[in-house]
Amino acid sequence: MTATPAGMTYADYLALDPLLSAQKPLSDLHDEMLFIVIHQTKELWLKQMLHELRFAIALVNADRFAPAYKALSRVSRIQSVMTLSWDVLSTLTPVDYMAFRDVLGTSSGFQSAQFRELEYRLGIKDPTYLKHYSQDADEYAALEAALNDTSLRDASHDALARAGFDLGDRSEEAVGQAWLQVYRDADRWFDLYQLAEKLVDLDDALASWRHKHVLTVERIIGNKPGTGGSAGASYLRSTLSKRAFPELWSMRTGL
Repeated sequence: MTATPAGMTYADYLALDPLLSAQKPLSDLHDEMLFIVIHQTKELWLKQMLHELRFAIALVNADRFAPAYKALSRVSRIQSVMTLSWDVLSTLTPVDYMAFRDVLGTSSGFQSAQFRELEYRLGIKDPTYLKHYSQDADEYAALEAALNDTSLRDASHDALARAGFDLGDRSEEAVGQAWLQVYRDADRWFDLYQLAEKLVDLDDALASWRHKHVLTVERIIGNKPGTGGSAGASYLRSTLSKRAFPELWSMRTGL
């Protein structure tokens, strides 16, 4: 057990001085603080989700499904909080945002390396996003590692294989057929069945987050291009159909 340092305060333990000094608006406009706090908070939640996902992947790899469910449930709860945070940001009116938008320069949420890593860790592995980071940057190294590591989707496939299911070429169709067998005999394969439902929870929550993101962007800037050269709402709409576990959605038609 780690010893508690004598005299440690709440502010010391949470490093509140640097944390609460990290909000540095570049304008003197009231609403910029909200914009900064919302996005910094999202990055903190992303950090926690990545922490939980790495843990859950290791647990699934060890066939320790019950503790993995806990970690995955925590990720889903965090996703819900992040989705609700768009409602707070939407109190920023178009007039409010446009008053300070120029201070953002070329920065954009599209550049969030932690969000890309989250997609990679789940199983949405699009290597083209690497080109947005310098090869000597820490973000590039982290994303490259996540791209090459076993994702949660990979781990779920491996768990099916260890249970004796034939995954064939591991295509969406082949893996979907394996999951179909699990769902058709859920009592026998209850651990895998429960795992699958936790994975669908993650996909469902991610889709909700994306949808609310689009609505918030449209509400604040309409169809204007985003900062940093991003396409704004049109790009975000193109991501709505992304699924980390597509086989778990397509196989439902066959039940």
